[in-house]
Amino acid sequence: MKSFKLLLLLSFVSTMAFAQFATSNKRVADVYFDNKEYYAAAAYYKKSLQISSDSAGFVVPYGFDKKIKEENPKKEDYEYSVFQLATSLRLYKNYTDAESWYAIAKNFSNPKYVLSGFWYAETLRANQRFADAIVAFNEFLAKYNTSDSYTEKTRQEIASCNFALYENKYPRLYTLNRLNNDINQLGSNYTPYLSGNNFYFTSSRPVQSGGKNVVIEEGKKGAKVIRKESPYLNAVYEVSGNLQSDRVAIKKLNIGQVKTGEFASPAIHPNGKTMFITSWTTKGTRKISKLNLKDGSWSDPVDLGGQVNADGYNSMQPFVSGDGKYLLFSSDRPGGKGKYDLWYCVIRSDGSLGQPVNMGDKINTPEDEQGPYYNYKTKRLLYSSNGKIGMGGLDFYESEGNFINWTEPRNLGFPFNSSKDDIYFTPVGEGDQEGYISSDRESLCCLEVFHLKKNYLTVQGILTDCKTLKPLAGATLILADSAGQMKVNSDKDGRYSFKVGSNRQLKLSAEKQDYFTKSLNFSYDSLSRDTLFKADFCLTSYKVNVPIVLKDVYYEFDSDKLTDASKEILDKLYTIMVDNDNISIELSAHTDNIGTEAYNLDLSNRRAKSCVDYLISKGVAESRMTSKGYGFSKPVAPNQFPNGKDNPAGRQLNRRTEFKVTKQ
Repeated sequence: MKSFKLLLLLSFVSTMAFAQFATSNKRVADVYFDNKEYYAAAAYYKKSLQISSDSAGFVVPYGFDKKIKEENPKKEDYEYSVFQLATSLRLYKNYTDAESWYAIAKNFSNPKYVLSGFWYAETLRANQRFADAIVAFNEFLAKYNTSDSYTEKTRQEIASCNFALYENKYPRLYTLNRLNNDINQLGSNYTPYLSGNNFYFTSSRPVQSGGKNVVIEEGKKGAKVIRKESPYLNAVYEVSGNLQSDRVAIKKLNIGQVKTGEFASPAIHPNGKTMFITSWTTKGTRKISKLNLKDGSWSDPVDLGGQVNADGYNSMQPFVSGDGKYLLFSSDRPGGKGKYDLWYCVIRSDGSLGQPVNMGDKINTPEDEQGPYYNYKTKRLLYSSNGKIGMGGLDFYESEGNFINWTEPRNLGFPFNSSKDDIYFTPVGEGDQEGYISSDRESLCCLEVFHLKKNYLTVQGILTDCKTLKPLAGATLILADSAGQMKVNSDKDGRYSFKVGSNRQLKLSAEKQDYFTKSLNFSYDSLSRDTLFKADFCLTSYKVNVPIVLKDVYYEFDSDKLTDASKEILDKLYTIMVDNDNISIELSAHTDNIGTEAYNLDLSNRRAKSCVDYLISKGVAESRMTSKGYGFSKPVAPNQFPNGKDNPAGRQLNRRTEFKVTKQ
């Protein structure tokens, strides 16, 4: 009996020890989480769940979801730690492991975890499981009974997943390669920036640390956490050598005499003497500072003040336009459209700044807009946003404008964008066809630097006259895709050529005075086989009120019913009507002289009308067509020979269907 009581006591003590162990780890995890140190928070939430330390990373142990379903006193703590672990992993950008933990949390009945379904779907999207993500987002909508920003965001995410499925099926003409050198080391490596021959980037790679103990504030959780000073500090680095080679020389940029704080996102004025940079301390807001180059060294950073850095708000990611007239930046300052917006200040001739101006509703959304780049020569703005339909996370968008008006931003698609974060573009040269970006598409957590280059497809051919087969010079050819259109003129030999940055559905149209416009559509499959695509075709001439015979349009005997073969001929006329939506036509039918005049006039009227009715059924507007039967009043060949004998060939020519353009 004593042995049993002792065993029971030991069991109780053991249970209490485990409970205290779990509670202690949860408190430590909460402190890390409140201080946005999500990797450390995840590690301690894992410990609070009493998962074996030898389990691989943050992988869900076998049978854990069954264990958590059991009704026991630990269930509430388990559910809390699972949700917090999933959230820590997501905020650390470890979507792979976060997906597995949200898969468990989304089934919790406690309403405070209802958003687990949304975050689960988001991790599926980030892990490129777009079709599964659509299902998960719809399941979340079915359970979520509140109409708020998450409802709206879910619908946008579903649209984004459908967009991503299309983009992955029809990738755009870019090559993208991660830099396989020391630019991409431990930590985040981002904000690539080319200024002349100098390349800069920001990195949070480990640096030497004094190893001081740092006390993280206890906060609301009543836990005191002491850790070593973090060796991961953001700093700006300068690179020498071929950026795409395996070996480059990297040195940390010397910024005045500043010993503390973190720096990122350098932007150098075209005069080469002024730099703008983002700076912050561990607990401070991000600010934009100005540095001057003197005797080959950069001065101490000087805060730009309340004009750019509104007190208590973040301003970051400066960019100076190539003409030195504008400072662009991202900020959550008051007066914006959402979280982080894009703003700009005019840079006056004396270097002082004008008032900050929000870049407006077309550019900014209720979510985040970051990493601006502006080409003053092409008036092209390129930036990242997570507030529009896209591949997921922060995506690159482009717009054209002059800081007063902007075109509707266009998503640059896959592979420029990925299902994760894509941000910060710097060009090689002035055409924006090659450059560097930051993306975490190949990383478990962190941004890395990639080289990007736009490729081209050549569409070329020869345009001729369909009747004479001679080259047509001076015709206008228009090539259009979903992003816009280009125009060229055919040369004296009828040749034309386009350099196209898209391999998706293309429409090629050719037009010339006194010729029917013709359009050709090219599918992705036909375009993706090679970088050179040839399209030779011809145009048909016409004159207003001059009939054109539609050869081989036949009807059933003594009837106005079209044969199937005749419908195929009329389909060609339908194409002409679609390609030339400015013209109106008269469609006429003619007979030979067998039978009475009244009978043949009625038959030809009915036949002409059946042709018009067929085109109407295909979608041509009735107002653009008239039908008329001429019977045998307008023969084009004799029905009989001079000796009175029948002329079958002549009768065949007279039994015809024609159309003529009556209006253009």
